[in-house]
Amino acid sequence: MKVFNLIFCLLFVFSAALQYNDPDPYLWIPIYMYGALLCWLAFSNKYYPKAYLIGIFIYLAYAIYLFFAKDGVLDWVNKHNAEDIASTMKAEKPWIEETREFFGLIILILVLTINFFYSKKRKLIT
Repeated sequence: MKVFNLIFCLLFVFSAALQYNDPDPYLWIPIYMYGALLCWLAFSNKYYPKAYLIGIFIYLAYAIYLFFAKDGVLDWVNKHNAEDIASTMKAEKPWIEETREFFGLIILILVLTINFFYSKKRKLIT
């Protein structure tokens, strides 16, 4: 789990840094840095299940919003035939930005969920 958390901590810090030029860095830098912080703490053998649940809840709520929003994931699939969202770094179309943000949240949710269950399992053993 140490390697897992170190890798995701670095990935989330890198993702936060990439948000500097984003239209809404004030939102996405804290989102990624929260995940990075929790991964760093887990790497340091400090687990906070309540903090994971808070992150999961907030990220899930925002992911649901992005899924159904105008120019969100549902529009990307239905109206734009799941057009390639990774062919270029510049998100020239709004559904590309929204869909990328959605998948970023899904990754954060998965990592926090893994840490949540690992922290619960770890407490049963000790």
